[in-house]
Amino acid sequence: MTVQANGKPSQPQPLPCWYDNYVALQEMARRGQIPQEEAYQVTDAEVFMSLVVPAYNEQDRIPGMLEEAVEYLEQQYGHHGTKSKSSSNGSLQASGRQGDPRRGWEIIIVSDGSRDKTVEIVMDFARTHYVKPAPTPKGPWDRPSTPTTITPGAIRIVQLEQNRGKGGAVTHGMRHARGQYVVFADADGASKFSDLGKLVVGSEKAKDRLGRAVAVGSRAHMVGTDAVVKRSRLRNLLMRAFHLGIWLLTTERTAQIKDTQCGFKLFTRPALPYIIPYMHSEGWIFDVEMLMLAESAEIPMVEVPVGWKEVTGSKLNVVKDSIGMAVGLGLLRICWGAGIYSRE
Repeated sequence: MTVQANGKPSQPQPLPCWYDNYVALQEMARRGQIPQEEAYQVTDAEVFMSLVVPAYNEQDRIPGMLEEAVEYLEQQYGHHGTKSKSSSNGSLQASGRQGDPRRGWEIIIVSDGSRDKTVEIVMDFARTHYVKPAPTPKGPWDRPSTPTTITPGAIRIVQLEQNRGKGGAVTHGMRHARGQYVVFADADGASKFSDLGKLVVGSEKAKDRLGRAVAVGSRAHMVGTDAVVKRSRLRNLLMRAFHLGIWLLTTERTAQIKDTQCGFKLFTRPALPYIIPYMHSEGWIFDVEMLMLAESAEIPMVEVPVGWKEVTGSKLNVVKDSIGMAVGLGLLRICWGAGIYSRE
């Protein structure tokens, strides 16, 4: 669902999905109609950047996150305030044009069984919010920077009837992403969006010959700062125990990642078919699963320091969720060793 050019919400309908094409290619490879290496091709990007945001009852925190995200995305990847045509389900470009891979953006909000007004607030934001357009190059074509409404279709909402968990919401949203780069971020706005450019630069430097890379936003450099020190002793103790578990139970490269749980990770489009179709975890441990899948496919991973702030209103139950993460990590290790994640 999205906001149309006339300001009215579109009717709920299926979104474009690169995953459907992936499934068809895998079936063709199974039948011997195409080589296996061609079965991992992904449909062409329509915009430069896709932002996937899982949201569960986030009516109070999501407006601030959206404002910061939209301002940054439009300034960095917008089209000088121009608008392109898009269908009601966003199947064409939203704020972008094909043939211009450095421009265009979209935001996919995945409402994970929300029971509050998260969806209504996002729709209202998409309809009424004004953004300052991207600056035009110097020259005789200069014109005043007039604020413009968000391009119709640039913000799309996926509504899940039942709460699946953060991992399930992120995975679902990434299956529908149209970006050359796909990043997911938390709805609370804890991540500093101006650091998104660092993730892009890091991934571009790390890309392999297939264009695959994963840039992991990291808060490891913030250890010792007030943002971490002011947390409860129990939370910091459980955090250290979890990091020890990561080091002991995950694969070699993943174990070297200092901050696996930061909700700010970026993937190049060619990397998606090697990770998303093989996801099983829908809870908090999904980040680790993603990194292990990337490692198993020999996708380069780079850890990038990013800004972060503590935001009130967290739904994390320190004890309960820590136990769940520990159990999830153990099950992930068992399933990994049992070959559940085999690509054959």
